[in-house]
This record gives sequence, structure tokens and C-alpha cells, in this order.
Amino acid sequence: MPTLLTAREAYERWAETYPAEAHNPLMQAEEAIVSRILAHVPARRALDVGTGSGRYLPLLAETGARSIVGIDRSMAMLRRGGAGGRVCADACCLPFGRAAFDVINASLMVGDLADLAGFVREMARVLSPGGHLVYSDFHPTWRERGWQRTFRSADGALNVVEYQPHAIDDHLAAIDAANLRLIAIREPRLRIKRADLPVVAIFHAVKERVTS
Repeated sequence: MPTLLTAREAYERWAETYPAEAHNPLMQAEEAIVSRILAHVPARRALDVGTGSGRYLPLLAETGARSIVGIDRSMAMLRRGGAGGRVCADACCLPFGRAAFDVINASLMVGDLADLAGFVREMARVLSPGGHLVYSDFHPTWRERGWQRTFRSADGALNVVEYQPHAIDDHLAAIDAANLRLIAIREPRLRIKRADLPVVAIFHAVKERVTS
């Protein structure tokens, strides 16, 4: 019988065996799109939220950013290494001042959060005018299909990771409430049981420059 774990519990247990690269087709489909977006977003200061094992830090370095920070709530995941500075912090209460970053990436981590609006609001706070926010979530159709996030820990035990499903409209409302302008939504699909199904939702938004 699989063990149901909160996200915090799961990453503490998973960290020992968590790969430092996109290790399944879903993550590969997500990274293929996000990496193309980031390649066209030049930045001086970059933030990777929910950095985990740091797989996105090299891609953020390719934007030309001179300063790159990765944050995560899990100390066990942060110990996995990776380039750039790493900070243990809560995504909804970042230890940074306003307009601290030109680009923010957050890969497949908002499903760990109940407060989606608070997350986007905090991203907008630390994003500089003209800066870009790129983040992804498990597609909301996961709930209706009964899909689960699973992994095997070092002892071979099967674990299920609890996650918070968010509707597309919830994302749009959060982005609008944070005064960000949505540029695009991407919904990569995978061939599953002879059907092409959306597996991830990727959001790209920008913080408008204030003009007088």
C-alpha cells in the first residue's frame, strides 16, 4: 500500500534518490518549453523557486544572468547541490526586497502550495518592472483523471505525494490580481493510452513598466 506524504515530507524522503535532471517524460516536455522561453528572456538577476536539485540553474545561467539564486523549503533537496547560490525559504514569503530579480522560474512546485494567489503576489513583489515570471503546474485535468505523483524511496517503498490542484482560471485570476500581464499559456501533451493528453500548464507573465 503506497504511503501518502505531504510535499514537505516527500522531499525529505525523496532527496537521497532525486535525479538532478528531468527524469520522466512529463518533466522533459515541461523543460523543453520552459528552456525555449528562458532562452529569449535576457536577465541580470535570476531566481529559481522550488529549485530542488538545481536542474534549472544552468538554464538560468544561459540567460546571461550574473546573479542566480535558487530557493527551496527542503534542506535535504538543497544539499543535492547545483550551481549558483541556494537559500532555504518559503516561496510565499521570500527573504528578498522588491524588484530584486529580472526573471523568476518556478518549475512544477505550485502544486505544493494551497495559496496560489499569495505565491504569484510574492513573485510579483520581487520581480523588477519589465521582468518575466515563468512557472509551471501539473495540469488541472490530473484531478478528473485521478492521476497521482509517485516515487520510490531508497528502500524501494512506493510513496504518493500530496498536491493541490489549481484550475486554469485560478492561475489567470492570480496573475491578474498581482498586476502581471499574461504573455502565454502552454499545455504540453503526452501520448498516454493512445490519447494525446495535456500533462502540464506553463504560464509566462511580465511585470509592466510604470510610465508617467
